[in-house]
Amino acid sequence: MAEIKRKGARSAKDIPATILEQLNRGRIETVNLTEWLAVDQRILLENLLEEKGRTSYLAPVLETIEQLKKQTVNTINEAIGKGLYRVASQAGDSHFLEEIATHPSDLVRCWTTYYIASDKNHSVEEVLELIKPFAADNHFGVREISWLSVRKLISADISESIKILSEWTKSNDENVRRFASEATRPRGVWCEHIDALKQQPELGLPILEALRSDKAKYVQDSVGNWLNDASKSQPKFVMELCERWRKESPCRQTDYIIKKALRTIENKTK
Repeated sequence: MAEIKRKGARSAKDIPATILEQLNRGRIETVNLTEWLAVDQRILLENLLEEKGRTSYLAPVLETIEQLKKQTVNTINEAIGKGLYRVASQAGDSHFLEEIATHPSDLVRCWTTYYIASDKNHSVEEVLELIKPFAADNHFGVREISWLSVRKLISADISESIKILSEWTKSNDENVRRFASEATRPRGVWCEHIDALKQQPELGLPILEALRSDKAKYVQDSVGNWLNDASKSQPKFVMELCERWRKESPCRQTDYIIKKALRTIENKTK
């Protein structure tokens, strides 16, 4: 989108009032983390529901937010997405999802990922296929929330999830390839760990092997971080894998991944 080229403010107090109003109305995307954190999701929600003619959804979702033990940008984001799914489902509103899935606001698209992940009628494969457009989204925030929204689903069926996501490593879109790695990180960021991968990181090899010399730094960073996660519980696995990769894939892309992968191990030996 054209708006993504706009330069964002470095602090919340420096965001122009006109920009903040447009963000809260869902007219434009945020362009950096400062703006992303500054959006009032309650106001944005109210404006969205008024725009879509579904103001009756507002009170129940706001009540869900108020019941949160800890209110952060991420917990509110999740509560709104799940809350919207619940009220829309109760109303038999089958069209709401398609109305918000391509919304101009990145925060609304973030809510949509949790909305999708809330539908227990879909299989893991079906949910991931519905999430794929958000994994490929042009906005950094949507891409992060997309994997966070399905993290528990992936963890609950790790074998099937890895089987599906290993196919994503063949995508021409680096964002989709990165999702396959980031969503399955053993420890991850801002999320629960996946114990199966902490103890048996070799389960992730179908994804890791396919990405070991990926041309995109965005993907390389994720793979390196994946292995660094694994090194904290299974250092021998990571050291042996990196040694093998050095021999089988002698290129700067793999070297970069290995350097990131071994940083915790190397720091311990200093």
